[in-house]
Amino acid sequence: MQKHVLQKFAAILLIFIFVFSGFTTVFAADTGDETLKKIQEKGVLTVGLSADYPPYEFHQTIDGKDKVVGFDVSIAKKIAKDLDVKLDIKEMNFDSLLGSLKTGKVDMIISGMSPTPERQKEVDFSDPYMFVQQRVVVKKTDKDKFTSVNDFNGIKVGAQKQTTQEDLAKNELIGSDVVSLQKVPDLILNLKSNKMEAVVLEGPVAEAYISQDKTLALADIKFENGSKETAIAMPKGSTALQEKVNTSIKDIQDTGLLKKYQEEANKLMFQDGSFYEKYGNYFITGTLITIALAAIGVLCGAILGSLLALMKLAKTRWLRWPAACYIEFVRGTPLLIQIFIVFFGTQIIGMDVSAFVSGCIALSLNSAAYVAEIIRAGISAVNKGQMEAARSLGMTQRASMRYIILPQAVKNILPALGNEFVTVIKESSIVSVIGVTELMFMTGVVQGASFKPFIPLIITSLIYFVLTFSLSRLLGVAERRMRTSD
Repeated sequence: MQKHVLQKFAAILLIFIFVFSGFTTVFAADTGDETLKKIQEKGVLTVGLSADYPPYEFHQTIDGKDKVVGFDVSIAKKIAKDLDVKLDIKEMNFDSLLGSLKTGKVDMIISGMSPTPERQKEVDFSDPYMFVQQRVVVKKTDKDKFTSVNDFNGIKVGAQKQTTQEDLAKNELIGSDVVSLQKVPDLILNLKSNKMEAVVLEGPVAEAYISQDKTLALADIKFENGSKETAIAMPKGSTALQEKVNTSIKDIQDTGLLKKYQEEANKLMFQDGSFYEKYGNYFITGTLITIALAAIGVLCGAILGSLLALMKLAKTRWLRWPAACYIEFVRGTPLLIQIFIVFFGTQIIGMDVSAFVSGCIALSLNSAAYVAEIIRAGISAVNKGQMEAARSLGMTQRASMRYIILPQAVKNILPALGNEFVTVIKESSIVSVIGVTELMFMTGVVQGASFKPFIPLIITSLIYFVLTFSLSRLLGVAERRMRTSD
């Protein structure tokens, strides 16, 4: 029987994969030359970037308002102006950008991206708008230790995941142990805490960090292929859009605008003011969004979880089997994958869902599976004689469940539901990968803008502790009151 159920579940999973793949193919075939037309029809150019990469793109408070700035942002504004449309910036981790472009979440990527052969197979690129040298950042005390690419045998070297710097480190720093992380501030933190001895960065980014941290220095390393192009990524086959973008790039280069954009970005990087004055609002905003995500996730998860629990307790197989499959699938797959499926999958089937809504949906669907088991266990813990006694008094199955079983089960369920809320608060940090501006995302923003990789982490850990500790204490009070009422 169990083998038969597993075979059915595997068949459904295979069908889902084939359908999902078919949607991807259809969607990809539909982009083509229609990209420019769609941008003009909606009147908005959606640009994807990772705003933790000064001076290319980073957050800064200007006139009391949080804004994404940098010379990549200035280029994006120029292109939007030339296309006579508004600019909409969508932030996410760098390694999520190509997926967002291919599924139509963004119209182009302007994020210091190099047109490598692997990327050119998947997307089209504009003409390069700048050429940059790749540099190696080390601690100042180790500067004389690294003078050649041959000096890195057995040395841990950091690079941002899925970047040109990662490829360069693997191919040219002979014998090095390359460690790839998602964010540049995390690389710098690892370097300063002796977790790695060198980090490969683009020249402008490396110089920005060194200007702010006197304990760091540039190693005198010359890469054979150290000069890399930086270009704008667009959907495959979008030739009309590509021509327009290339025209804007040529105008930027011919009129000297790029130098102006770089000077403006460098000036914005180093504004006066205390740490709290400049970045306090980021932590407040991130905390509020984290609470909202957790509350929505648990509330919707409790509603769906209740339905799943009742289905799993039902006597009919056609109700039990789908609920069991859903619960086992969700509990058996990482939350990160579920977030990506919701975020990219909704776009593939033609639904333009925001990162925040995608995060709420993914957290709700994930929480529902765990809540279902909590509720099922709570109901099962009530003595079976209670149901038999209610039925013997003439009550229906539904009335017995509603008035006799569930009120008793709630006392078993509530503490576990509270713990689920605490868990979701912490798990909500994962949705930062798709650009939801919750607490962990804002921590990355502050790390990039302040060039201080460690202090924001301490502040964030304290905020999470206050949230979870306060909620745990409230749950403890509620639990004691329920015991007293007994």
